[in-house]
Amino acid sequence: MKRIAIIIVNYNGRKYLQDCLGSLFKLDYPENNYKVFLVDNASVDDSVIFVKNNFLQVEIIENKENSGFAKGNNLGIKKALAENFDYVCLINQDTVSEPDFLSKLVEIAERDKKIAAVQPRLMLYPTLAEAGLGKDKVNSLGNSIHYLGFGFSSGGYQRFDGNLEPQEIAYASGAAVLLKKTALEKVGLFDPDFFMYHEDLDLGWRLRLAGYKILVAPAAVVYHKYEFSKSIKKYYYMERNRFICILENYKWPTIFLITPACLLMELGLFLFSLKSGFWREKLKVYAYFLQLRNWRKIFKHRREKNKYRQVKDREIVKFFTGKIEFQEIDNWLLAKIANPIFNLYWQIVKNLIIW
Repeated sequence: MKRIAIIIVNYNGRKYLQDCLGSLFKLDYPENNYKVFLVDNASVDDSVIFVKNNFLQVEIIENKENSGFAKGNNLGIKKALAENFDYVCLINQDTVSEPDFLSKLVEIAERDKKIAAVQPRLMLYPTLAEAGLGKDKVNSLGNSIHYLGFGFSSGGYQRFDGNLEPQEIAYASGAAVLLKKTALEKVGLFDPDFFMYHEDLDLGWRLRLAGYKILVAPAAVVYHKYEFSKSIKKYYYMERNRFICILENYKWPTIFLITPACLLMELGLFLFSLKSGFWREKLKVYAYFLQLRNWRKIFKHRREKNKYRQVKDREIVKFFTGKIEFQEIDNWLLAKIANPIFNLYWQIVKNLIIW
């Protein structure tokens, strides 16, 4: 029986922890073969005290500062790898798990050595129906990668179609994913510089570079108390990290091919940032890439990734899309103008990628 380390990064998540941890200790997976780690990112609520008093089985790793999602998970993953767990299961603090979700994920992962990551079917938490979102709706059936580096969930807010067959996806959501130890040892953990957002996209891309498969297992179910926020801080990290993913993971000829589309997208995004008040954050993103030390980091990471790269860009981009289909930002400009233009460009240039 495979040993699983379940890792939760918590930041002021006291209101979620009873449901989250309560569900994890009702799993049908043998209790001697999994352990729950909670990495607390300097919460100022009583999260740690609550867990210590109510869930003695949980091993708590306390951070002195909020080190972000990427670094927080890395702390837990390093602990799990040091204790020789076979798999790491990352799960958000605002989730509730079905009892059989873990056993179903492990069963899928064990089918093939090349399967590095398996995501459960993430469903919107049922009580969200009261907010008009409907009942039995999907949060994520795996995540999609736009060729310009945007990552977004697939199937969001749609009713589940009932297909329980596992299928390959571009990358797995960091909200709930089972990761194989051997794969992590090969490609590394989350990039700690990401802090938050797109760290799961980058890891998924790296797993693809190394020749691994990433699947969604719809029969395994986790409910997510998901809330989308358009914060200024989030905008900075999403935009900066999107560029880092492009610059570190594509081959240079691919970057050259997508540059015209990238420049056009930047014009549109800068105008959007002026209208929405995010222009200072957009300028901060540009300023980041004007610093030589950050380019040194990018080139260093490219060299590291090339050491384990086994797959050409032409194979990886088969999983990429030319459309942004994310309901949270859906509008007529995106649907009627941006998507058709950028998708047409992608349909042309992706056939030129032979490396």
